[in-house]
Amino acid sequence: MKKKISDFLKILTGISTAFLFVLLGICTLTAYLTPSQISLNEQNSKFLKNNFPISLKFSESSETYPAFGDSQDISQNSTTAEIMLFNSVPIKQVNINVTERKKVILCGTPFGIRIYTDGLVVSGTSPVKTDEGNKYPSNDAGIKSGDIIISVNGKKIGTNEELASVVEKSCGEPIDIAAQSNGNEYFTKITPVLDSSVKKYRIGLMVRDSCAGIGTMTFIDPESGTFAGLGHGICDNKSGCLMPLRSGDIVDAGIDSVTKSICGNPGSLTGFFSDTSSKGTITSNNQSGIYGSINEFDRNADTVPVLFKQEIKRGPAKLLTTINGHTPKYYDIMIEDISYNNMNMSKNMTIRITDPELVEKTGGIVQGMSGSPIIQDNRLAGAVTHVFVNDPTGGYGIFAENMIYFGSMCDNVSSMQKAG
Repeated sequence: MKKKISDFLKILTGISTAFLFVLLGICTLTAYLTPSQISLNEQNSKFLKNNFPISLKFSESSETYPAFGDSQDISQNSTTAEIMLFNSVPIKQVNINVTERKKVILCGTPFGIRIYTDGLVVSGTSPVKTDEGNKYPSNDAGIKSGDIIISVNGKKIGTNEELASVVEKSCGEPIDIAAQSNGNEYFTKITPVLDSSVKKYRIGLMVRDSCAGIGTMTFIDPESGTFAGLGHGICDNKSGCLMPLRSGDIVDAGIDSVTKSICGNPGSLTGFFSDTSSKGTITSNNQSGIYGSINEFDRNADTVPVLFKQEIKRGPAKLLTTINGHTPKYYDIMIEDISYNNMNMSKNMTIRITDPELVEKTGGIVQGMSGSPIIQDNRLAGAVTHVFVNDPTGGYGIFAENMIYFGSMCDNVSSMQKAG
């Protein structure tokens, strides 16, 4: 009898342990699959669409709002809540932002980009050939690829020509350099050496003070007259450093040819500036895209609502992009995966091109397509940002909500700067 009871207790313990492990796994997976910050419309508290019975329990109230329940009214503009599993198991605390749903004008059109950097971006270093052999003045000074040169001899530097002039006039005397590395400022001295091949002083430093190119505009905010594009920042193509913005503008552009993507080699859109006169001002270049104000646009153009990130679901969607001329066209895609990982703000969705026409003409996603709007259920879900090198029919997209959020932050900063 005692043996039977002991065996029963062992079985019960095993079942309980297995249940706890399963519950822990479900809780961990749910925590991973749910965002840490949730935006909600005032008339709708539904925030997730997954396979678990999820609900929100607000910290200011004991009332629980079912994720699949009827619409609820939330009076707070900003609060916190607990994500609950089975209405009883707390998963994690989240920030709740109650806001109006944004409506924007879809673009999907090419536009020219011209930016000038705040400081000089170091693309790389190189040896200087002297009578005593190769010298490495920049390396010896501790300057490396991706650093930003802020000032030289106490004077703010803005162009490649200014730096070259200071180096040439130094006659080999040390130069004081103020620079930034990963956002941290540092000071160093660099001693120019005489290049024996051209008989001029050099420091073996490759820098950039500007860049120009063509990208895809995602949307225009008709209320503020601001635009957003690319879905990722503009970086130096050698160092990968985000180009710090001093000033910039946008111009009209078109697409005249396509180099198809193939496995291992992403293709590209080849375009042209159809008009070099400025059509708007760039105010920010950050990890979620470029933002600015646009001079003229059709204020009566149709608008579409923006999906909150938790409303986006796996399944069919549309891509609005331009691969010829100036006019965008809709193509079929599939949203295959959704990630709420905040560590990489421009890789929120995994998408795949399913439209035979687009695959035939471009091979899938190509460079220059970044910023093309992703539409689901006639609402803006996000924008394409990256292509998978080994499978160009697939790539990443950014949440439109992320672009809206960082765009509004840029507007606030710009307003404060103007007020100052």
